[in-house]
Amino acid sequence: MIELNFSFVIPVYNRPDEVEKLLLSISQLDYHKSFEVVIVEDGSAITCESVCSRFRESVNISYFFKSNSGPGESRNYGMQKAKGNYFIILDSDCILPKNYLLAAENALISDYVDCYGGPDAAHDSFTSLQKAINYSMTSFFTTGGIRGGGEQLDKFQPRSFNMGLSKVAFQATDGFGKIHPGEDPDLSIRLWKAGYRTRLIKEAYVYHERRISWKLFYKQVHKFGMVRVILNKWYPDTSKLIYWLPSLFLIGLLFSFISFLLGYIWFLFLALFYFLLIFIDSSIKNGAIIGLYSVFAVIVQFTGYGLGFLKSYYYLNFLKKEEKNQFPQLFFK
Repeated sequence: MIELNFSFVIPVYNRPDEVEKLLLSISQLDYHKSFEVVIVEDGSAITCESVCSRFRESVNISYFFKSNSGPGESRNYGMQKAKGNYFIILDSDCILPKNYLLAAENALISDYVDCYGGPDAAHDSFTSLQKAINYSMTSFFTTGGIRGGGEQLDKFQPRSFNMGLSKVAFQATDGFGKIHPGEDPDLSIRLWKAGYRTRLIKEAYVYHERRISWKLFYKQVHKFGMVRVILNKWYPDTSKLIYWLPSLFLIGLLFSFISFLLGYIWFLFLALFYFLLIFIDSSIKNGAIIGLYSVFAVIVQFTGYGLGFLKSYYYLNFLKKEEKNQFPQLFFK
């Protein structure tokens, strides 16, 4: 077992306020060994350099400014510049609990892997919208709990908002590719093919403060759906029926409405029962208002992802289009 020397790698684009919250949480970590924070400014017009300067007495910060090339390439750039042998990749809109680094280190000492992912959680200070979207993205009843720490699959695909990656594995795979979103599962699959193991560390969670609206949330999950078809095409052995569930849910919901109009009401009752389950579960955890928001968040998530998946599947598998030509917005040059 090598001695772990951590480097946080954080790409940022026009988000100095987020970086300030993140650096404040990093400065308060219960961890007494040395570690490094690498901030990569990805061509921002509003930089966080002055924010980084204010934390240099309490945090070992390296700040780099580069031309805009997207988050994947910026993470690669940060890992190339980092001095540690184990990188922790975070999004700028995350906040760390005080025990984060200890939890990650202890888990790696106990069962070392070259890549791990941690869950995201909602902080008490988050808005109702943020809490509802967090519930929708992490609940067992929507995603199987994959992002919330309920992963039951034999292979975990870490997400780049909260991911650990060894320097050795980074150098062996060249890090993140040009696709976005989807660069994190793409990297996970390439790591598996190179013989590296990934795992979920439930204790290494972050508070993921998404700066988001309903419109942006729909746009985000719509892209997730489109990208998953591309990844299934690139790596057909990783394709799973579970990726079809949002699309099948939409088809089933449409069928239930048509059946209702024809006098068959039970199918619609099944859909309403599912939404009632979402409302009750979220209300118990977050309160009734967020329970209502959560129902709408689930509808937005399944609709956006499901339609994105069907759209991508139609163009790539029926019309045999080339993904980069059909969906150039999903790739950085």
